[in-house]
Amino acid sequence: MVHAIRIHQNGGPEVLQWESVDVPAPGPGQVRLKHHAIGVNFIDIYQRSGLYKLPMPFTLGSEGAGEVVAVGEGVTDFKVGDRGAYAGALGGYAEERIMPADRLVKLPASIDYKTGAAMMLQGMTVRYLLRQTYKVVPGTTMLWHAAAGGIGLIAAQWARHLGATIIGTVSTPEKAELAKAAGCQHVINYKTEDFVKRTKELTNGQGVDVVYDSVGKDTFPGSLDCLKPLGLWVSFGNASGPVPPFEVNILQGKGSLYVTRPTLATYVAKRADLVANANDLFDVVSKGIVKISVNHTYPLKDAGQAHQDLVARKTTGSIVLVP
Repeated sequence: MVHAIRIHQNGGPEVLQWESVDVPAPGPGQVRLKHHAIGVNFIDIYQRSGLYKLPMPFTLGSEGAGEVVAVGEGVTDFKVGDRGAYAGALGGYAEERIMPADRLVKLPASIDYKTGAAMMLQGMTVRYLLRQTYKVVPGTTMLWHAAAGGIGLIAAQWARHLGATIIGTVSTPEKAELAKAAGCQHVINYKTEDFVKRTKELTNGQGVDVVYDSVGKDTFPGSLDCLKPLGLWVSFGNASGPVPPFEVNILQGKGSLYVTRPTLATYVAKRADLVANANDLFDVVSKGIVKISVNHTYPLKDAGQAHQDLVARKTTGSIVLVP
């Protein structure tokens, strides 16, 4: 028997239950992974609260890193003792788990388990956002909301390396310093400044090429007003609540704008795309281009406290749980 965080009903952090569970032998195409670290992300909050509906009961968590301790029939990419990491495979808040082998990637020896667990979902999200959803090139000007969060700090470093000008929004002076250190050339404290007005000032009235928005309700429709004509609004999260329904015709009035709501799952649905994404991420981390800030570590059984701190915006960088 091993322990896992299980959910039997939607609600607040109190619904996270520390339980003993059986982990069977891996079936065909599966591996058994012993976690060394597990990542915590806003998608966990959405699934726990019921914003994203899942069949009950379930084990929360979509990201982790650990050691392969058993392999099922037909698995050729992994053997017992291999180091692996993943994102997007539900069931991570557990000491050990069964998972599809084709959703696991090999973790390079140069990257430790905590870093691996903290970087997969956030780092692979940044990779598809910067290299596929909108292909960032030298001269790209972007607005990135929540620039001091885990995704924001990775994105600022990577986008700066790609030659972009990054305007980041934050909620405190301390977070502003973190965002600047990561690579944001300009930082807006949305608690004390109008981010739309300030973005227009910083771009000489032109607006930005792309807005990356994981905040949702609180930054809509302001994010649209920060774009230049033909600009792209990338809505990839709902930290403040979901974006309300809106008339598509407002996009024409604001400059023939584009809008997308991407997910990592779509971009890495094929094994080859998953491996290519992860390898790009491992490359920039191994070279020191992107440094992963694991600023908060909690015991796995205290996942509820991690959730409380994340929602209260008491955290910066990445959060990991340790079994």
